Amino acid sequence: MAGPDSSQQQVEEKAEQIDDAELAFQGINMLLNNGFRESDELFRRYRTNSPLMSFGASFVSFLNAMMTFEEEKMQMASDDLKTTEKLCESDNAGVIETIRNKIKKSMDSQRSGVEIVDRLQRQIIVADCQVYLAVLSFVKQELSAYIKGGWILRKAWKMYNKCYSDISQLQEACRRRSSDQANHNTSGESGGRVTEEVLDRLKGSVSFGYGLFHLCISMVPPHLLKIINLLGFPGDRQQGLDSLACASESKDMKAPLATLALLWYHTVVQPFFALDGSDSQAGLLEAKAILQQKAMVYPNSSLFIFFKGRVQRLECQINSALTSFQDALEFASGQREIQHVCLYEIGWCSMIEMNFEDAFRSFERLKNESRWSQCYYAYLTGVCQGASGDLEGAKAVFQDVQRLFKRKNNQIEQFALKRAEMLRKVSLTRELCILGVVEVLYLWKALLNCSSSKLQLMNQVLQGLDEQSSLGLKHLLLGAIQKCLGNIKDAVQSFQLAVQDEYGRQTNSYVQPYCCYEMGCVLLAKPETLSRGRSLLLQAKENYAGYDFENRLHVRIHSALASIKEVVPR
Repeated sequence: MAGPDSSQQQVEEKAEQIDDAELAFQGINMLLNNGFRESDELFRRYRTNSPLMSFGASFVSFLNAMMTFEEEKMQMASDDLKTTEKLCESDNAGVIETIRNKIKKSMDSQRSGVEIVDRLQRQIIVADCQVYLAVLSFVKQELSAYIKGGWILRKAWKMYNKCYSDISQLQEACRRRSSDQANHNTSGESGGRVTEEVLDRLKGSVSFGYGLFHLCISMVPPHLLKIINLLGFPGDRQQGLDSLACASESKDMKAPLATLALLWYHTVVQPFFALDGSDSQAGLLEAKAILQQKAMVYPNSSLFIFFKGRVQRLECQINSALTSFQDALEFASGQREIQHVCLYEIGWCSMIEMNFEDAFRSFERLKNESRWSQCYYAYLTGVCQGASGDLEGAKAVFQDVQRLFKRKNNQIEQFALKRAEMLRKVSLTRELCILGVVEVLYLWKALLNCSSSKLQLMNQVLQGLDEQSSLGLKHLLLGAIQKCLGNIKDAVQSFQLAVQDEYGRQTNSYVQPYCCYEMGCVLLAKPETLSRGRSLLLQAKENYAGYDFENRLHVRIHSALASIKEVVPR
């Protein structure tokens, strides 16, 4: 298989002869086949040549930001997207009206056909840029960012609707013309008319952003959905998935990106936010089908191998997952962002296996190399180091967390800082560090990926803990472990003990609402206790506020309540 350098040379030799749509498509495929740097260079070299190439450059920048969540890269992506937006809008006054006039008056002019495609393409790109800017706002998980993101999406939503409508009109006109030509037995010169092939590509292009738009809405916390609805657009998750599937099958440059978006949704977003209620296996069949379908096209793609590892982790095939993440790490040579997410997954798989030394090594490398959330990686390094028995080393790392804390408004960094401070103030033990490991596995919904033997070992360690300030947390985690093991009665008893813990409420403020949620989900499983389960979910939603990861829990509660409505229609 040709390497990235060879692939880049071939593309550049053809750059003058190929239209920008094909060049952009090849640039994206270059990226997916591990030519990250070469793809970035290609798009940036030609970014001023056309809106499509400018968009390609901005997307690569956006992908880097979403892979790392580094402030610097997120700001760079934001600046790049705004630059692309300005380029597209510079010759775009009265676009929709102009398009409609062109459709009515001058479809026979070659110039008009080119202009229609160009202006529609520009509008779609502007809408896409708006969606990506909204995503960059949403990942900050701040109220002001959600509201700002909502207004950005409102603009994008209007553009998508108009473009989708105009493309549909053109497709219908094109079909009628083809039918008329067939009826009159004429071949018909296409002239300047927009061809069916070009329209199909544009439909794929608008469907990608439209689908991502709907998935973006599904990430908004439920208590803000009313505001979003007031802004004038709905949020239909299935419509979003269907649109992305349509885009992934098109010949547009964003087809491979739509495929990645579907894999990201099925293997990262859906299981993490429990968007399907409680079934962690949902979406895995779809993800496996996509990976199998694309295996020949992207045989050594680090991104596709990474998602293969995600599927394996969710299926509790941890050794296979570790192999995939290691392979992806090697194929991503020179691409720091992809390497970091692979290292992160290797660290998580090692924690799941309770191989604390390997987890420590992965997180320590991230702490030293990453410019994003070093205090979070330092905390993970510390608990894994302490869990492996090196308590003095763990204490030193916990002191580093304060120094590395940078973003006061970031809930993950706030959590890491609070936990590190708490562990510095108590007499540190290996068991307390293991409690810290089990806690992050629970909060990131990774306990479901642990084997029964590892869960039993965690249960045994936690049972021996008697630290007063951590009793509520201990019982929450014991309940979660028993729930994973299928011991529902023991799980409920542990959750009830956790809810009753008032002493630790100040340091572990999320414990009680999360316990109500967990007990509610357990009770939903039986028709006779469904009503009580719903009451507990509402209690978790309405009776608590200001705790760690509140938005995350609200999304999960919303999904659980929605599953009741599907089973028991009003």
